[in-house]
Amino acid sequence: MWRSRFLRGAGCLLQGTGCIPCKPSHLPPWRYLSFYQPCLNPVLQRCFRAPTWYCFENHFRPAVALYFFRTLRKDAKSIIDFPAQHLTVTDIKQYLRSKDIHFHDGYSCLHAPSIFMQPGPEGSGKENYSLFIDKTTGQFLCKETLVEGSWEDLQDCIEVMLNESQTSISPDVLLGFPESMEEQEEREMEMKEVQRIWSSSMPFSDLLDEEVQLIKTMFQIGKLTNATLKKFGVRFFKPTKCLVFPWFSGRDSCLRGVKLLSAAMKADGRVVYTEATVPKISSYHNLFGLPLIGRKDSEVVLTGREVDSMAVNQATGLPSFALPRGVSCLPPILLPYLEQFKKVTLWLGGDMRSWEASKIFSRKLGLKRCSLIRPGDIQPCPSEALAQGRNLARIVKASIPAAHKSIVSFKQLREDVYGELVNVEQVAGIQWSRFPELNRILKGHRKGELTVFTGPTGSGKTTFISECALDLCMQGVNTLWGSFEINNVPNTLTVLDTMQHFMMGQENLSVDKFAVQDHIIGAFRKFATNSCCHVTLIIHPRKEEDDKELQTASIFGTAKASQEADNVLILQEKKLVTCPGRRSLQVSKNRFDGDVGIFPLEFNKTSLTFSAPVKGKQKLRKVKVDKNISTEEIEETELKEKREKALKPAKAKTVKGSAALKYTTDGEGNNQ
Repeated sequence: MWRSRFLRGAGCLLQGTGCIPCKPSHLPPWRYLSFYQPCLNPVLQRCFRAPTWYCFENHFRPAVALYFFRTLRKDAKSIIDFPAQHLTVTDIKQYLRSKDIHFHDGYSCLHAPSIFMQPGPEGSGKENYSLFIDKTTGQFLCKETLVEGSWEDLQDCIEVMLNESQTSISPDVLLGFPESMEEQEEREMEMKEVQRIWSSSMPFSDLLDEEVQLIKTMFQIGKLTNATLKKFGVRFFKPTKCLVFPWFSGRDSCLRGVKLLSAAMKADGRVVYTEATVPKISSYHNLFGLPLIGRKDSEVVLTGREVDSMAVNQATGLPSFALPRGVSCLPPILLPYLEQFKKVTLWLGGDMRSWEASKIFSRKLGLKRCSLIRPGDIQPCPSEALAQGRNLARIVKASIPAAHKSIVSFKQLREDVYGELVNVEQVAGIQWSRFPELNRILKGHRKGELTVFTGPTGSGKTTFISECALDLCMQGVNTLWGSFEINNVPNTLTVLDTMQHFMMGQENLSVDKFAVQDHIIGAFRKFATNSCCHVTLIIHPRKEEDDKELQTASIFGTAKASQEADNVLILQEKKLVTCPGRRSLQVSKNRFDGDVGIFPLEFNKTSLTFSAPVKGKQKLRKVKVDKNISTEEIEETELKEKREKALKPAKAKTVKGSAALKYTTDGEGNNQ
């Protein structure tokens, strides 16, 4: 990040001192090599000496420049990095105290005077605590200079500052050196696009009254006043008929990006809204409504959409933010902007997914200061509540506290049960678009569950689970897929570090491999529950006879795997059968509603997937499974049905020949 820019800038400064490092011809001009200084201080994991540059003016020019800490690299795939140890808030505090840096505790960050600004006069009491350090990750942000980076970056800057006997370090050195040519061109193009869209869009005050009413009707914001839209800087982009939501910087209120919201009418009459951001959402994060916050504001409402944020502010007068990615994510880099608020109310939407996201985000923000608004018929999303004429101030006031997570009142428990009964489809989870039969049995993909998946070797377990993960990822579900069997990048130490992470704490266990497996399964079970994350484990089965079906008891290891799992999936394969119907997917355990069953699963060699492409209006045939019927009887029934269809006269026939002529026949066999 900016640390690499700092070193590039430092290399350029050498040109003014007569020490011009000469680079090898195969390295780009910004690449420098370095050595790694071992650490002696357990708190400072990357302790190093004062910077030393080697210069040989009268003898020869150095081939590389040696600097004092980690290797800089542009291509992270080509260099192996050493795994970092787990960082705790105690380590951060101990390090800051060792460097005599004052700080005080915040809700999710530590507040410290910024080392990127000149301190005030001694004794003036004007220390600017604008440097925020994340308690969990160590990532930092200076709100005044917008310098950000990792914990290691901050350590490097502090060491440089102290070794040079300085009281601050200039942010110009860190941010002034340009990126690579490709990055610089991409950033400039994005900013030009932002300015083009913003300058071409029109404020609502410049539109005709008829146009304003049509736009408000199209985006269902009829209750929002023109004054509110002007207050938040919302505009309309006529070329694509989009609402334009600006992202202004919190420091100088300059335009840093825009979000475009478009509306489209489907054939069934539904209105579908699509979002697009410039620059791309992964390169910049912002809070909609940030410039409207005053220094003395102590309460804020977090929403998942920009229209919801405006509705809350208009109806209640409270400060309100909209998260850049809605309920999908709360970027850690935005936490410093929420530190000033003593109370944070999360009103992310009106569905169960928003409710689950609210509970997760409240842990990041600090449970003690967070309140949640439970979705329901009388408490929809803010924009809908405003359209229905509901009292938004009363809804916000009736929000429930997020803490304590271990104490649940009977009222909250009753509302939880009622919410699940009312929102059955949402509670069931995300539906697979490629596997409707799996939806019929499992009902959906739910957070906080552990799924165990087994099947014979070479039957297609990895292929099937990869397709399931791709299905969910395409629907916006954050998906992490990992395998120790498929090697995508040779980074051996990272794999070893991952293995060591899961093996830690097993020194006191017996050498029994089943005990080790039980320990690992227990760790995954705890992670899924505590992190509200769905974990799927592929476990090989025991060796069984080729003519026997796998059962839940066939899973390798003890019974702990199937006991801890919420769902157990078995990929059945008849190795002695070569005709269609040799594979089937069996759901042998379903803790959600108890439904179990089996359905055929065929591999499509054309698309290399298990999901058959749907042609026209054809639908997958549902298979009703009786517990007393085995898969052999199911396969025999399917083969019998296929034979009966084959005996019927064909409606279409293709003749292959030199001319490749095609003709059709009617029911009586006459050519047409």
